[in-house]
Amino acid sequence: MTDTPAPAPAPYVRPDVRGFLDYLNAMPGPRTHQMTPEAARQVYAAMKDVADPPVGDLALVRDLVIPGPAGSIPARLFDARETRQPGPALVFFHGGGFVIDDLDTHASFCAEIARVLDVPVVAVDYRLAPEHRWPAAPDDCEAAARWVADSPAELGRSVTSLILAGDSAGGTLTIVAAMDLRDRPAAVPVIVQAPIYPAADTSRDYPSFDRFADGFLLTRDTMLWFADAYAADVAHSRGSPLLGPLEGLPPAVIVTASLDPIRDQGRAYAAALVQAGVPVVFREAVGNIHGFVTLRKAIPSSQADVAGYLAALKDVIAEAEGARVMAQAAGR
Repeated sequence: MTDTPAPAPAPYVRPDVRGFLDYLNAMPGPRTHQMTPEAARQVYAAMKDVADPPVGDLALVRDLVIPGPAGSIPARLFDARETRQPGPALVFFHGGGFVIDDLDTHASFCAEIARVLDVPVVAVDYRLAPEHRWPAAPDDCEAAARWVADSPAELGRSVTSLILAGDSAGGTLTIVAAMDLRDRPAAVPVIVQAPIYPAADTSRDYPSFDRFADGFLLTRDTMLWFADAYAADVAHSRGSPLLGPLEGLPPAVIVTASLDPIRDQGRAYAAALVQAGVPVVFREAVGNIHGFVTLRKAIPSSQADVAGYLAALKDVIAEAEGARVMAQAAGR
């Protein structure tokens, strides 16, 4: 007679997260994976003002147009200052499974980044699948980062270095862009990468993919729907960046959510960076779900997670920019 393994303990779920999930799971109607891409985009756009705070006060919010590999790439500049001295700029890639979301869905979060970090933030509206499958999105993100690095007149800021950041699919694109600019450097260096709950390796399943497959906002079915639309080569480092060489990447600030089906991909990426000798700050929002950075109104405790992420990022930026200046002064 063999002993039956004890079931895994139920995961901790914060009270405000539980309230939001109960509300969400009781809602009638089709789920994301049962919709057309256009219908899903409309639903997520409509959720913006319900789930997230307003953009708030900023000195400057301006739409930009970036030349891309297949035409113009819409973008938006967020800045707490009308003018500023030369310094770092943050390039932000929004989430949404490479299929949904846009500049508006992440405007509140980008504005918060600009205020807290006191850097210009350029949000990039890369091409979406299934109309534009892989590698359209990483191609656009690489082109946009290079454009910002060139300090174009349209930007109105002199850029000395880049910070790359994004959530979910945008977290994946953050890592891919950091690799692209490591391998073929832009006009200024990338000093920090800051992916939020990234899908770093979709070439295989991780335990969290099964454990949180349903009932925690992002579901297995929706992930498969996204993957089918995006049609990435998951054996390629621009599809699953964890498979690529990690040496020489910039310092990282990585955050995951403990109730996220792709949680383990972010954990694995952080661990692999450490093994590759890349400095890493890793944070996990315990008891929270995928997508929390754009759910700060629906899940108020998420604001503390965002504050912790930005505080860590601010410290790493200061250290990395200081090292860049010293190296430049030494002629290296």
